[in-house]
Order: sequence, then structure tokens, then C-alpha cells
Amino acid sequence: MSKISLDLPTIQNWNCHNCGQCCHQHGIFISENDHQRIVDQNWRGPDGIPDEQPLFVEEKTPFSKSWRRLAHQPNGACVFLDEKGLCKIHARFGEEAKPLACRIYPYAFHPAGNKLAVSLRFSCPSVAGNLGKPVVRQRQELQSLAGQVVPKNFQDIPPPDFRPGVPLNWTDLLQICRKLEEGVTTPNTSVAVKLLRLMFWMDLVGKAKLDKIQGERLRELLDLLSSATVTEIPQLPDDSPPPTRIGRTQFRLLAGMYARKDTPSNIDITFRGRMRQLKSALQLASGWGTLTSPQPELSALPIEQVECIGGRLDEASEEMLTRYYQVKIHGLHFFGRAFYDVPLLEGFQSLMLTFPSILWIARWHAASRGRTTFEHADVLTALTIVDHQHGYSPAFGQWSFRARVRTLNQMEDLPRLVTWSVQLGNQREQEH
Repeated sequence: MSKISLDLPTIQNWNCHNCGQCCHQHGIFISENDHQRIVDQNWRGPDGIPDEQPLFVEEKTPFSKSWRRLAHQPNGACVFLDEKGLCKIHARFGEEAKPLACRIYPYAFHPAGNKLAVSLRFSCPSVAGNLGKPVVRQRQELQSLAGQVVPKNFQDIPPPDFRPGVPLNWTDLLQICRKLEEGVTTPNTSVAVKLLRLMFWMDLVGKAKLDKIQGERLRELLDLLSSATVTEIPQLPDDSPPPTRIGRTQFRLLAGMYARKDTPSNIDITFRGRMRQLKSALQLASGWGTLTSPQPELSALPIEQVECIGGRLDEASEEMLTRYYQVKIHGLHFFGRAFYDVPLLEGFQSLMLTFPSILWIARWHAASRGRTTFEHADVLTALTIVDHQHGYSPAFGQWSFRARVRTLNQMEDLPRLVTWSVQLGNQREQEH
């Protein structure tokens, strides 16, 4: 394969800092080549892996082929993670000997016409913290990885629809994405205001007859609507109505899905585990009661206590979230093949729901540590939790999740949730 043209996120840095979080969070599914290579490495007890510890787990789903993944230790860590948080395969045989999924993480490659758009997963704390070597200086390594994971004919992959039944060519689709990216990088503007403007703008674009407006005419329309958006939403509205009762119910259920830790070693498929999930869903739907702890970072606490946590996004959090949305939009990491094959407009609406989810989980994280306001560390942890699920958990590609997004959009609760999530702690104090 000739060198692949990559569209890289110029603002992002990353290097692995050996925190081991990905080796605890993810189920590593491997290819037959990976499997055979690890078998040939001939791991034994003297290598630090007990004889009774399996190296692989086979998973089978109805009407599909079986999948093989690396096994986990009793503490939830990958079978090859040592006590220092380092990979035993890497240490013994070098990075090239690791499974392809491990070498790719946290990068993601998405078709963008004649190029591949490159994104990153913010479930990695080093990505969220923007730590390491600039991504633009890793082009050669990324081209090598891309050549191993993308189909040779990726240029022939058609663009996703803008909305169902409204196809666009790659040039026009990318025009819309670049305008979204431009909006999320507006200087001297809070993340919340930028997202509100983008939602208003996308609503206007969605009402246009895009099947009849293309090329230069589309660019002129997008620019015109962008100017109108800034005039319509100059700042965060003080008089925004709260989300509807149904909207808040749907949102809490969504935030509860994001908060779960759905790693293979953490999933409880027993009757008791299912009942615990049902109880949690009922509590989230009602807005009262004690939240069930879905993972060690989030304690069992009354919902009211979580939603009374105050705080505001500081400069570091504003930068991090701005970068998050810029990288996701630039990398086309929110629709099409990167997000359950949904159209651009629906994927954008789902991406906007991550913002109130991040702030809600940040409050939960702060309350779990006995604080009354959230801090940057809470927002960073919440971002890694949310982006671990977003676009990767099968639950978010199901009909029920997509119906929830449609319901929130139809009830005009998406922008209300953004404003509500920023003002939530103060509003709950006023209510009491």
C-alpha cells in the first residue's frame, strides 16, 4: 500500500505514560495472527503468569463468529500487565510483538474521502491531559498503523448521510464538519456557549434543502448561518428554561449508562447483577434515592447530594473540553463508521449530550471525595469515563439509546441540558 494521507489533529499531544488504565478498562480482542504470535511466545509460570491463569477467553454471540480476547487477572488487569503497570509482552519481545489493538490505542482512523481522519480516545488520561509528543510528529508511525487496520480501498467508502435520506458528497460533508470545528474553537468563549451556538447552527443547517445546495453555495449558506448564530446566542442565557421532567429522566438514564464500567471483568450477568442494574435505572429515572456505585471512582450516594455539587469550569477544564470536541469533530469521530453508522446530524446530537454527562459525573466524582464543588481533576476523570463508552459500548448503538437522543432533541431539551448542567448546583440550592 502506498503512503496513506492522514489528516492529523494539530493541537493534540500524546505518549503512553504507563498508567495501566487502558489495561484495566478494555477487553483486548485479538486477531488470529496475534493469537498465534502470543502462543509462540511460550509463556510459562516462571514468566510471572500462574499456570492456572488462562491467556485467552473466547466469546461467542448468536449468529456471528466467535471472538478471542486477552484474559484478565482476578484484579481486573490484563493478564500481561505486571505489578509495575508495564506490559510483559512489550518488555520481553518489544512493542511490535503486542496485539494490534494495543499498539493502535488510543488512536482511531476514519475514512474522509481520499484521506484518513485521525482521532484519539480521551479515555486515556494522557490524551485528556494533552501529555507527550505532538501527534503531528508521529505521522510516520501512524501511517504504518493505518496501513494495518484500514481496508486498501478505503477511498471508495461512501460518505455517511447528513440525515436519513439526505446524502452528501465528501467535499460538502467535510465543509460542514470544518465549520463545526471552527465554531468549537471560537476564542474567548466558554465551551457551553460554543456548544449552544453549534446546536442552534446545526438545527438551521438541518432545515435547509441540502440536496439542492452544494459546493460554493453551501459554503455561503454555512457562513451566513454562522453569523446569525453568534447574534442569536451572544452568551450563556440566564433565563433558559430547565429541561423538561421527561428530559431530565432520559438524561439521568443516559448519564448512568456512561458511568458504568462495562469491562469484561466487571460485568455481572447473574440475576443479582441484573436486578442491581434495574434498581439503578429506577433510581436514575425518579431522580431520588441512592445511586448504586457503578465503579470504584463513583461512590454510592444520594442523587440529590450529587446534583447539589457546585463549581464552575476553570481555565484548564475549558481548554481540555474545547480540545476534546475539536479532536472528535476534526477526526470525524462522532458519526458514520466511527459511531454505529449513524448520520452526521444524529451523531452530532449524541456528541453534544456528552457535555452534560461529563459535568454530571464530575459532580458525582467530587461528591464521592467529600467535596462540595467540582474541580479540574473531577472533570478530567469524568471525561475519561464518558469517552470510554462513547462510540464503543454496544449499548450506545442500540435502538433504545438512539430513541433517547431523538426524544431529547424533539423536546428541545439538548440546549436546555447544556445550560442546566452548568448551573445545576446553584439551581438545586435555590430549590431548597
